[in-house]
Amino acid sequence: MKKDFYEILGISKNADAAEIKKAYRKSALKYHPDKNPGDKEAEENFKLAAEAYEVLSDPNKKAKYDQYGHQAFDGSGGFGGGHGGMNMDDIFSQFGDIFGGGFGGFGGGGGGPRRAKGSNLRIKVKLTLEEIANGVEKKVKVKRKVQAKGVTYKTCSTCNGQGQVMRVTNTILGRMQSASTCPTCGGSGQILDKRPSEADAQGMVLEDETVSIKIPAGVVDGMQLKVSNKGNDAPGNSVPGDLIVAIEELEHEFLKREGENIHFDLYISFPEAVLGVSKDIEAINGKVRIKLEEGIQSGKILRLKGKGIPSINGYGSGDLLVHVNVWTPKTLNKEQKQFFENALNDEHFIPSPEKSEKSFFEKVKDMFS
Repeated sequence: MKKDFYEILGISKNADAAEIKKAYRKSALKYHPDKNPGDKEAEENFKLAAEAYEVLSDPNKKAKYDQYGHQAFDGSGGFGGGHGGMNMDDIFSQFGDIFGGGFGGFGGGGGGPRRAKGSNLRIKVKLTLEEIANGVEKKVKVKRKVQAKGVTYKTCSTCNGQGQVMRVTNTILGRMQSASTCPTCGGSGQILDKRPSEADAQGMVLEDETVSIKIPAGVVDGMQLKVSNKGNDAPGNSVPGDLIVAIEELEHEFLKREGENIHFDLYISFPEAVLGVSKDIEAINGKVRIKLEEGIQSGKILRLKGKGIPSINGYGSGDLLVHVNVWTPKTLNKEQKQFFENALNDEHFIPSPEKSEKSFFEKVKDMFS
């Protein structure tokens, strides 16, 4: 089981952005590879801290993590589902400013160049309710920018391969040094040397690639998943961007989703309500047979435990709520009409709800409480 991000950084869930950044810097400096050469455990802790910070420092990702836990990013997020797709260069590329000049890149004592990162790609994946309930692996075709075959790059002379340029300005507090992305190479540290005829000005070509996306059960409409390193390349010695996958839930013909619960409207005839009946009803993974008692009332809600949507956090499944609706006929023949006219004053047909039966408003209140 993956360790809680808040626990990794040693902060509470109420920590603000400044506290999160401070905690990450403290942890990153403690486990920094330059301070712990050859220490695999320290390197692992360094990556875990970076993964935690990557999620908690982003308000949208933090909100998803607080609601759904690690499963909001499994197979897609964090650093590729357990920082497997993230190396030290990735970390310094994204969070190098956290170290405030105390450390630089990874290896070589902190003076190494930063690696540029390619742009992200975004796609939308449509899922049926059955796919959401069971989890699914989708294969999608994306057009990615990749470095052309035969393209070569050379060290940028403006930044000497560092990807950054340093500027010194005089202020009332003294001389201040700041770093900014190199305007010549865009942060890659390299510029185009030889370009094949089919490549663009950055040495890139468009290629189709089929990407497999594992989508966990219980995702919700609008949720975004991330497939690491499946976005566009950038020139030179760069890190590919990510593929951002937006979830779109398709409407089901019979079932309505409410969080982890599923609602189904069951319509029965008046004779079926009087005599009782067994019915096959729609469920996520096929039909389910239920028995309706004699004299069942319209508005009755039957709850089938565990027949709803699995929790994305792995905390069981929701329920299937069957709403019973007694269908009143709009037209009757002469004999049928006579029967009901005779029944108007029959005590068996006079409404007499039991005190234990809840009113419509009480049922609505229970649904939303």
